Amino acid sequence: MPPAGPDAYLRTKVMTAKPEELRLMLIDGAIRFTEQARRGYETKDYELSFTGTQKAQAILLEIIGALRPEHAPELCKQVAALYTFMFNSLVKASSTRDISAVDDVLRLLRYERETWVMCMDQLSRENHAASRMHETPQAIPAMAAANQDGKARQSIVLEG
Repeated sequence: MPPAGPDAYLRTKVMTAKPEELRLMLIDGAIRFTEQARRGYETKDYELSFTGTQKAQAILLEIIGALRPEHAPELCKQVAALYTFMFNSLVKASSTRDISAVDDVLRLLRYERETWVMCMDQLSRENHAASRMHETPQAIPAMAAANQDGKARQSIVLEG
């Protein structure tokens, strides 16, 4: 019997998500674990900060590994550099217990999330417009019009 509860829900959510939704989930996870690390540094709970840092770093590596340079090599190079910077900032924070480095990562991740959501919205609008363009035109009866001999006739209008 498959496990029930939050793990099963998350597994289903991940398995049915679109690629752009998966990336958003990864960014959200990186934010959540980086916030956890920050709380640990603030409260001097270094086990909490270590766990948060390790999980956030694992997610950052996953995002870097998911990049496909064959589609946009220069963009992938820039995105990889950004995530590598965040990874290294968490390494620095871990060794120096520097909350400002964690704050920098959080700012970047939140900005990245906001940007990604805007990209997803734009993609959704473009996909919706494209799907409407490919719809089969529907015949819609128009108002009855009179022909030359005065008899009413019905015309149709095609919309698509």
